[in-house]
Amino acid sequence: MINQAVYRDATRSVTERVDDLLSRMSLDEKIAQLGSYWVYEIFDGMAFSAAKASQLLGNGIGHITRLGGASNVRPVESASLANQIQKFLIENTRLGIPAVIHEECCSGYMARGATVFPQAIGVASTWEPELVTAMADVIRTQMRSVGAHHALSPVLDVARDARWGRVEETFGEDPYLVASLGVAYVKGLQGEQLARGIAATAKHFVGYSMSEGGMNWAPAHLGWRELREVYLFPFEAAVREAGLASIMNAYHELDGLPCGASRELLTEILRQEWGFEGTVVSDYFAVNMLTEYHHVARSKAEAAGMALEAGLDVELPFTDCYGDLLREAVRQGQIPEALIDLSVRRVLAQKFALGLFDQPYVDASLVAFDTPEQRQLARHIAHKSIVLLKNDGDLLPLDKRLRSIAVIGPNADNIRNLFGDYAYPAHIETLRDMKHRANVFNMPVPEDIQEVEDFISTVSILNAIRAKVGPDTQVLYAKGCEVLDSSTDGFAEAVKAAQQAEVAVVVVGDKAGLTDDCTSGEARDRAVLTLPGVQSQLVRAVYDTGTPVVLVLVNGRPISLEWIAESIPAIVEAWFPSEEGANAIADVLFGDVNPGGKLPITFPRSVGQVPVYYGHPPSGGRSHWKVNYVETSASPLYPFGYGLSYTHFEFANLHIEPAVAEPGAMVTIQIDVRNTGQRSGDEVVQLYTHQAVPYVTRPVQELKGYKRVTVEPGQVKTVTFRLAVNQLAHYDKDRQLVVEPGAVQVMLGSSSQDIRCSGEFQICGEKTRIQGRKVFFSASSLSG
Repeated sequence: MINQAVYRDATRSVTERVDDLLSRMSLDEKIAQLGSYWVYEIFDGMAFSAAKASQLLGNGIGHITRLGGASNVRPVESASLANQIQKFLIENTRLGIPAVIHEECCSGYMARGATVFPQAIGVASTWEPELVTAMADVIRTQMRSVGAHHALSPVLDVARDARWGRVEETFGEDPYLVASLGVAYVKGLQGEQLARGIAATAKHFVGYSMSEGGMNWAPAHLGWRELREVYLFPFEAAVREAGLASIMNAYHELDGLPCGASRELLTEILRQEWGFEGTVVSDYFAVNMLTEYHHVARSKAEAAGMALEAGLDVELPFTDCYGDLLREAVRQGQIPEALIDLSVRRVLAQKFALGLFDQPYVDASLVAFDTPEQRQLARHIAHKSIVLLKNDGDLLPLDKRLRSIAVIGPNADNIRNLFGDYAYPAHIETLRDMKHRANVFNMPVPEDIQEVEDFISTVSILNAIRAKVGPDTQVLYAKGCEVLDSSTDGFAEAVKAAQQAEVAVVVVGDKAGLTDDCTSGEARDRAVLTLPGVQSQLVRAVYDTGTPVVLVLVNGRPISLEWIAESIPAIVEAWFPSEEGANAIADVLFGDVNPGGKLPITFPRSVGQVPVYYGHPPSGGRSHWKVNYVETSASPLYPFGYGLSYTHFEFANLHIEPAVAEPGAMVTIQIDVRNTGQRSGDEVVQLYTHQAVPYVTRPVQELKGYKRVTVEPGQVKTVTFRLAVNQLAHYDKDRQLVVEPGAVQVMLGSSSQDIRCSGEFQICGEKTRIQGRKVFFSASSLSG
């Protein structure tokens, strides 16, 4: 009897339970586990429909797509609906297999009422993995409480092309920084046990961010060694160091082979080399794209066979190629059932690991979103994410007793534009746009889903400034222009406000999202990196009044600031700081918080420099032999790792021990950091190395460690790094991972260009091949 089945026995191993359940499944039931449905496909309005579920879920289902993210239900309703979905599957299908409910959570759980943290590029600017883990822990708690199990995050793309619209979703340009923050995210999201955690999905596998022309879904042109050492590195670290549960393929092609059909990527590297045991889920519509976009498959069934053979287990966001046509192809012998079994086995194993069979329901009465503690964490991360780019004459911090302040710009009194593209306040707009997008993706469309305005409690930057100053300070406001518009009709009002003020705070930047009025986000790629619309002209008009200007950037990608970087005395990069971002910006502007964020990505002077990044080969970074372009310098506007403070720091007393080390050994690198200013502040101590080796060029600098430290005025703190010699491994001319003997330069600094202390050590012995001893990260400690 089914009630006595091994797969229902929680005391049996996952392998035993999977073996038993798989042996009982029909072909139809197996194929159902490889598919998915949008949540609104089983809804009538916002209510669960047993009739629709009976039609679609009769044989079970692998995933339900975005219960919270593709609806406008409140958290308690979401939990109740999750229970109804699971109850239907358990009681109305033959084998009672629960579904995985997957969601998006790039900057917080993308659902109504959930805490929205700063966008990923801002989180990366904290250079603080512990905060990333704390953020992901909140996301895990919120998602689990409403019955979700699987997250389509983190984004581990290494972003070196600012034109690409999804830069904001990444942790920046450096593989070490991306990997360390990605591992921290995965650990926080999955928790100590997956049965109480959320399956993290690293995406987009791989090289998606380095597309031709910076365009979404376009081909990437990457060499073998660059692919391994830069773009695969964060994914490998997530698999080996954090036990990553899921991978999502990228949309694009590499050397003529779409990633979703690449057995080399999804099986040979991921599973056979790295030992990955989780599931591979398709990026939305990626299986069908093999037919309709890449034109490598002649039919949906052939596309399904290609994807399964490559190692792609689950089709998202709805069952298309992995449906009836796949079943028919198996029955006709075109696709072996053993291939289906392989993927089904992985899906079932993950469902058991997630505890779905043993705890399929949640207690809706216990749901609590966006608690005071969670909001405080969002504000703390926003504080840490803000980067001070310029502060000539110590214009900042502002005096709260100023007689008058002008607050100007399209993002000054705009709550919506504080959020990134995969945050609920932005993404809910796409539900209105679904019918238009459905024509592109051949997908079912939502019905009766209305956009909501009460997504999360937020204040604008204007109102945060008003709350910060005293009653005697006059705060003048003028919008000036829109984010993306050619009208200058509002300039006169903005100029008048600036003329009446002691200082003008001009808030400009982007609107993030997927709709056509957005300037940053998925498929919102740019060919020009200046401020969108007429915002640069607005800044010029305000600057020309002679009133001191503080420029606040609320945006998603590095911006080429043209004359602004030279002329405007104070510039603050706030990225998309989300629900507590306005308060955090006001805290920084008026000195209640000392900014200490550092850039995780290089700012170009001009779009013509792209890609521009610090870790280039010796032959890169300049035009030989003239060095610069005809029109501009080849140097970046602001380098990787850059960020100022309201105080100053000195580095001294570099110690490196031992002076000579062999492969497998550890090297201790120690540096003192002194706060020479008058106020407490944060510095990020950055450790870079360089080694010249035979035959293969190495980057001029590689980040190998970092530590954010808070130092009081006059205080000295000692930062100690333990660097494994094996961290310096590279792929040699024979494509073997090796450590080479020779001198290693060690550079400690406040940014990739601001190196304060340098030294070296020697690697002795013979060239050593690294097998099973790969080391991803250095360890750091603090004393004093």
